[in-house]
Amino acid sequence: MKDLLASDANSQALLALQPYLALLAGDISLDVVGEMSSSLFETPSFDLAAQHLKSDPQSAELIERRYMAPPHKLEVLLQYPSDSLGFIYAQKMKSQGFRAEDLYEKIPVYSDASYIEARLSQTHDIWHIVTDFGVSPIEEIGLQAFHLPQFPYPLAISLLSSSLMSTLLFNAQEIPNLLAAIQRGWDMGKKAKSLFAQKWEEAWEKPLSQWRDELNIMPFS
Repeated sequence: MKDLLASDANSQALLALQPYLALLAGDISLDVVGEMSSSLFETPSFDLAAQHLKSDPQSAELIERRYMAPPHKLEVLLQYPSDSLGFIYAQKMKSQGFRAEDLYEKIPVYSDASYIEARLSQTHDIWHIVTDFGVSPIEEIGLQAFHLPQFPYPLAISLLSSSLMSTLLFNAQEIPNLLAAIQRGWDMGKKAKSLFAQKWEEAWEKPLSQWRDELNIMPFS
């Protein structure tokens, strides 16, 4: 019986680790990241992250209201001034074939943690643009490092640890570049005001440079 229970426990542990093992093997698809994220919702770590965010009044309001902006209409945003956040965001999303909905619509919102993940997913590419971190694997990890001084985001910690291990095992020559991106993201995140607290979609027309100045962000590049 003990052997059977141990076997069951090992099987459950392996199932929970599958998204992380997939990342180590180089699979960074949205589905894999989504599985990893959802596996963290019920953890004490995500409770801690939620409590940290709720200590800020603006973030607490968003969490309390479960604030989600309407779907981002890229064709409309392309009519904004060329220096505006809305135009630059729409242009990048169109060029890359992305839609914010592909990230957040699959996340059921039933708790503070799941709401936080849904809102972060809706605005993830806005964070890329405001910080100027690109979408290469290393720059993606730099953006995840940006999260951590802002709040202890469990998915960011998971992605950082997985990327360090996978780079060590499969692409060791990139370790200095990866560490530099992590340090840069951490430093930027410490100096910047809260990005989670922003209602970006209510000021699409604001110039990107103004957003950066107001949030105390020195772009990555």
